Amino acid sequence: MRRQRPTLIAVSTLIALTLTTAPTPANAQRAAQPNQVNALTVRQADGFATLAWQPVDGATDYQIERTPVDADNNPTGAPTIVGIWRPNRQINQEAPTFADAGFNPGDTFQWRVRARTGTTEQPYSDPVTATTTAPWGNPDNPGQQLRTQWETTHAAQYTSDTDEYAYTAAIDTLSDRVRVVELGRTVQNRPINMLVIGHPTPPATPAAVAATAPVAINCNVHGNEPGDREACLIMARELAFSTDPRVTDLLSHTTVLIVPTINGDGRAANTRGNSTGQDLNRDYSLIRQPETAAYIRMVRDYRPVAGYDGHEFGNSRAGDLPMLPPRHQNVAQPIFDQSQDMIEGHMYAKGAEAGWWACPYGCEGGGNVGLSEETILRNTLGLKNVTNSLLELRSSGGQTRPDEGNTANNRRRKTYSALWTFQQFLDYHRTDLGDILHARSEAIEFQAANTGRLVFRGSRPIPAHPAPHPGDSPPPLDAPPANLILDNAPCAYKLTDAQYHGARTDGPGGVGTTVAQRIAAHGWKVITTSDGYYVPLNQPERGLIPLLLDPLGVEKLTDGERVYPTLTGRRNGPLVVSGFTCAADATINGPVTVRAGAALVTTATTISGPVTANGAAGILLADSTVNGPVRIAHTTDAVSIIDVTIAGPADLSANTTGTDTPLLVGTTIRGPLTCTANNPAPTNLGITNTVHGPRTAQCAAL
Repeated sequence: MRRQRPTLIAVSTLIALTLTTAPTPANAQRAAQPNQVNALTVRQADGFATLAWQPVDGATDYQIERTPVDADNNPTGAPTIVGIWRPNRQINQEAPTFADAGFNPGDTFQWRVRARTGTTEQPYSDPVTATTTAPWGNPDNPGQQLRTQWETTHAAQYTSDTDEYAYTAAIDTLSDRVRVVELGRTVQNRPINMLVIGHPTPPATPAAVAATAPVAINCNVHGNEPGDREACLIMARELAFSTDPRVTDLLSHTTVLIVPTINGDGRAANTRGNSTGQDLNRDYSLIRQPETAAYIRMVRDYRPVAGYDGHEFGNSRAGDLPMLPPRHQNVAQPIFDQSQDMIEGHMYAKGAEAGWWACPYGCEGGGNVGLSEETILRNTLGLKNVTNSLLELRSSGGQTRPDEGNTANNRRRKTYSALWTFQQFLDYHRTDLGDILHARSEAIEFQAANTGRLVFRGSRPIPAHPAPHPGDSPPPLDAPPANLILDNAPCAYKLTDAQYHGARTDGPGGVGTTVAQRIAAHGWKVITTSDGYYVPLNQPERGLIPLLLDPLGVEKLTDGERVYPTLTGRRNGPLVVSGFTCAADATINGPVTVRAGAALVTTATTISGPVTANGAAGILLADSTVNGPVRIAHTTDAVSIIDVTIAGPADLSANTTGTDTPLLVGTTIRGPLTCTANNPAPTNLGITNTVHGPRTAQCAAL
């Protein structure tokens, strides 16, 4: 069950460290006129100002007025209504706030607020004057002085691809905290760069980064939605050079992965899709395009535990910041719950404090959005056991921000609201990492157990958040139809050589990567035997595998053959495994020997006796018990032991599985653990094992 959070969360945030409160006028202690807004305060943050005031009884809404002034508080322009506060903006109605954004950071303004009762305008509050916070970074400090093209043109231009590369290269050169890694290339050969940021330096390898439980932000998948990208570039500068204790503390406890522009071709052309016209946010499972394949390989290798995916939303009636968790019903419940906690428990509450209107994707008049396609990154990440959320920036100002007919004002509001969200995301990860990791551990063990039905289309419901809140139109129900539910999940899928290695035509220019290459990019374990290629379901991404390989798949790669368990119930006596053997809900009373070239897959199985495999093609044990020693040596394809109890010693030796890393995850071993000469060395995916005995060699840290 998702735990409830208090509205105010004691967490050190960037906003708390940068806010300045203008003095409240002396006569604001008592309203001078009936229905006059009282006790107006204005706090400054990165690119926006938070206005707060005492509510007026009977007020229907409030108008926020901003006037530019000079150093002597003399107006330099006309007063303008820049914001409308409505009761559905936030969860805390007793403390109205509004995040005013769109101005040029560093300028000075006067603010007033007035209530309206119906269409009747009440008296304005006393004015408050303050200078807004300038863009982050000391202009005289190397590194901090860097600015994006978007910043130097005061949002008149978005940062070009060449300026992005120069900017990120300069950050890389000037900061020991940053390493820029090229994940791949776009169809038109633009680099897909990722900033790897840590303190005092980022870990040197993907595996070392994975050990820090990293966070990942994907900033610009749709080329014509660049607001999040500009926020990512600004935040990268701050993370690279800030001496603020909050920043150094964050980076000392994790690694931040920022991909500013996965869709460089679309950004250069200002198109939603890439240069082939493909909407990349409908390709993260199929990975037909080089851009999405690069990102999925990154997720496989760097293993982020939490993520955000930046977009813009063309609904003028929506909130400032519509958000949505992974909804697909194959996503493990703990990941869905943790993602909802991040959104409802943290973002909504902190948004109410800062004045941003965070809401479920859709909000008012949202339409048919936020469904269950596994091709969408938030769903793909959820199926990969990553706590994550979609972020949408309302494209137009709409009714609540009437001054955003000015293009620069609109762009600044979008970018600085995204910057606030991403900073809050980092704070949430820092504060709630234990819960995030626990949810991930539970999800991986649940998936590997291969229990429960499989759904090929269908989402969990997203209710309107408890009133008062802007959840007027939450994402529509997306219940799975009966013909897209498989109650009896198979043990594995079997592919022929033609299916596995055959040429594909679904990529750019009619040339696609093979199913084998795409499965490898996802990181799934495959066992090769004399009669075909087996993809077992007792592995961490069980919920995603059928969507691509089952005949019921809506957007699949191929029609794999369902393979059901070959051994169930009780078996007395020794078992010698040849070929592919799958045991589920079985009890084996006797030793198990796996012959060379054979494979053993188990779930919910108890083996009373030793398990010995020498030269096997694959050994995948999950949610099982072995009452005896386990020795696995010289395996050629795949080794995976997840949530297994071994009543005896365990020995993994000389397994040479190519690019497939052996897994030893969440397992209890009542004896010593020995791992020697495995290539590659085993990993625990960040989920520790319990070993009642010495751990040696490659498994010493597992």
